[in-house]
Amino acid sequence: MCNPKPQCPTKTHLITPYPKLMNSPPPDDDQVQDELHRWPTPNEVIEEIKAIGKISGPTAITGLLLYSRAMISMLFLGYLGEMELAGGSLSIGFANITGYSVIAGLAMGMEPICGQAYGAKQMKILGLTLQRTVLLLLSTSIPISLTWLNMNRILLWCGQDQQISSMAQTFILFAIPDLFFLSLLHPLRIYLRTQGITLPLTYCSAISILLHVPLNFLLVVHFNMGITGVALAMVWTNLNLFLFLSFFVYFSGVYKDSWVSPSMDCLRGWSSLLALAIPTCVSVCLEWWWYELMILLCGLLVNPKATIASMGILIQTTALVYVFPSSLSLGVSTRVGNELGAKRPIKARISMIVSLSCAIALGIGALIFTTLMRHQWGKFFTRDQEIIDLTSVALPIIGLCELGNCPQTTGCGVLRGSARPTIGANINLGSFYLVGMPVAILLGFVAKVGFAGLWLGLLAAQASCAALMFFVLFTTDWNAQVERAKQLTKASSNGATSSSSATLPTCTKAELNKNDHHDADATLEEIVISDDDVSKTHSLETDPLIIPSTKHSVN
Repeated sequence: MCNPKPQCPTKTHLITPYPKLMNSPPPDDDQVQDELHRWPTPNEVIEEIKAIGKISGPTAITGLLLYSRAMISMLFLGYLGEMELAGGSLSIGFANITGYSVIAGLAMGMEPICGQAYGAKQMKILGLTLQRTVLLLLSTSIPISLTWLNMNRILLWCGQDQQISSMAQTFILFAIPDLFFLSLLHPLRIYLRTQGITLPLTYCSAISILLHVPLNFLLVVHFNMGITGVALAMVWTNLNLFLFLSFFVYFSGVYKDSWVSPSMDCLRGWSSLLALAIPTCVSVCLEWWWYELMILLCGLLVNPKATIASMGILIQTTALVYVFPSSLSLGVSTRVGNELGAKRPIKARISMIVSLSCAIALGIGALIFTTLMRHQWGKFFTRDQEIIDLTSVALPIIGLCELGNCPQTTGCGVLRGSARPTIGANINLGSFYLVGMPVAILLGFVAKVGFAGLWLGLLAAQASCAALMFFVLFTTDWNAQVERAKQLTKASSNGATSSSSATLPTCTKAELNKNDHHDADATLEEIVISDDDVSKTHSLETDPLIIPSTKHSVN
């Protein structure tokens, strides 16, 4: 599963070239060619694991905290009964396909803009981009809400069970406010993350999750609100998280440097934002939709109640396992971007090799976990023996899938770090929809394998995904990627980086920082923020921070 969420590669190039790396002379070309064909030494492996761990460790903790909210909701749905678990699972799947994936994907369009702006110390651009993204997501939430209001008709038209569809409609009606809260929460999290502010998000997430359990107990058990209570608890928890983060931003003063008073500028620059947001949204949706379509296919099997309920449990299980390779993907994306930006292709290749090795280890661990827990895992969610049996049959298949998913997800991080996300999207499209989906339908319905056949389709998709990813990564010309990184950095800073890097051997650190700050002011502050004639000529529609990202990120 390719995680599109991590930061944009162009962001990495701007904010991570450390002075020590930049002042080191580039290695000889012949030496580079020799070094690019060797395996890393044990010391290099240890150092790289430490470097990746500093990034991936906190990310994994936050991911587990956010995952636990969905797991708690599934546990309370299972407590209510088989019908509620099936209806809630179907509703969450529909919400992911039509709403949550779209909102999350569009929100990530602001990440490269904010990342580059923060690297150039042009904080006002962060505030403007935050405002625009919030407006974009709120506008998008309106038609999505109308779709959710008519979900029952859509599900019945797709051939779903009437009772389950009715239960799902009840759940999603009370989840509609969640769309609007997420339209505020997603941009705020990205706004903080692009400034390197991650621990407050972890703390706020922990507090909101701690409140999620008593909220569910209060609404579901005490007030006997049933499936409605589970939906409202999810909404309330996201609202709490947004409020906690907002309080942090206000009382810490983080917003002061980037604060921009609301004005008509919020309505400008949308074409540039959409140019990043729409492709990112498509990439996210390709991944999310395949898994959620599996739930819809379960509704067409012989016993839809049990299969949909089991599928909901299993997708939550894959989401738990996915926290770790996705965090590793974030770490290696940053590491590869750092080394390519510092003109060190050897280190970038070492980071790729070490991260893929760690990913294989994660895959083996996932296989062992799912195999050993196959008979007990379903009992955490329900007492229905049929659901437990279906879950136990599919869990070992999921473990095999993770042998391909972990390296493939990590490989996507390498591609993002080297500014090649389109390759990962194409691999996902071909593997999931041209290989996995036909195999799932063939085995699940034509060959009458049933529920397990759908998961065998996922196994086929992940196997082809991993094979293609390994081929792409191990045939990469890392010297060429260094040249691409230089072009990205040069274009993003409108020549500031290239002029400074040309004098690195003789320029002092103070002079370098002074030149970078002066050039950034000349390119960004005048073009994007000021109200003089220059800003009228070069509007936010042609923001130099945005153009390179759309121009060079496709390979």
